[in-house]
Amino acid sequence: MSSPRPTFPLSIVMERIAVESRWQSEKWQLAGVLPAVDAARTVLVDRPGLLQVRHSGYSAELFKDEAEGYYLNVVSPDPRVFVAWRMDEEANEAVPHRITLSYNEAARWMDAQESVDSVPLTPDLLAALAEWVQANYTPPEKKQRVRPQSFESKEGRYKGTLK
Repeated sequence: MSSPRPTFPLSIVMERIAVESRWQSEKWQLAGVLPAVDAARTVLVDRPGLLQVRHSGYSAELFKDEAEGYYLNVVSPDPRVFVAWRMDEEANEAVPHRITLSYNEAARWMDAQESVDSVPLTPDLLAALAEWVQANYTPPEKKQRVRPQSFESKEGRYKGTLK
């Protein structure tokens, strides 16, 4: 029987901050990732210039085929949690869409033109991810590069072909 995939239930905090710009008066961004709570949506801060909203019900799930992306995150100088989010035009609010701990998956989201922000991994989440990577990721073996014939001397190129 295979073990279930590790899952980390999390809440995502999005914030709207005031900006001084000719083109916009505010912007949305990821403010943090916290351990999960039961409430679906909770306003944490609501004052002029700042609105912070906690969204619950998200999980970072680890998949074996993303092991390289988790490895790259763990060994980076600044390991991150990545959140893809979208604007809910009706509510005029940023809503988290997906969450990952994989550099590769986050890069694919950005390639697909998703809005992706990140925050530092918490020490406990980093420790759990590092332990999983240690048990499940094996770096690929480096292959010996075959030098193309065009780079060899004429003598070496034809050696053994004429008898």
